[in-house]
Amino acid sequence: MPDRYYTFRQGAVQFFGIDTNVNSPWKKQLAWLEQNLAASDAAWKIVFGHHPIYSSGFYGNTQAFIDDLSPLFAKYNVQLYLCGHDHDYERSKDIQGTTYIVHGGGAHSRPVGKQATTAYAIAKRSFVVLEIYDREILTEAVDTDGKVFDRGKIALKS
Repeated sequence: MPDRYYTFRQGAVQFFGIDTNVNSPWKKQLAWLEQNLAASDAAWKIVFGHHPIYSSGFYGNTQAFIDDLSPLFAKYNVQLYLCGHDHDYERSKDIQGTTYIVHGGGAHSRPVGKQATTAYAIAKRSFVVLEIYDREILTEAVDTDGKVFDRGKIALKS
């Protein structure tokens, strides 16, 4: 990582890495994130951090992140948030225009439940593949045997 929080662009996709640790300079980082989201003309905006915002796993939802980040994501059309921390896989339904994926299945898995926002959840060692096209992002969750066990689609909103 080049810094505690940073952004980079690959074609039509702009990525925003944020530091979700408790010792991060949160207010300064939120101002930076809003400024950079507002300035972005990327068709696709993907934010990633370590901790979940919405999760049915061991740690559950993070209300402070829901309060601080979800309104920014809706305002600036962030289509996807990626994180780990909970040792499971969970893909949310569309929540105000954003899909949230917990992909913390690289180590020992923990049980995961379901909540109203859950599209799919499972305690399984896995990784996530993103295929990004002009009008959609296709997501696949792949287990350690190479089998796809979940697929999602995020359509580009005009």
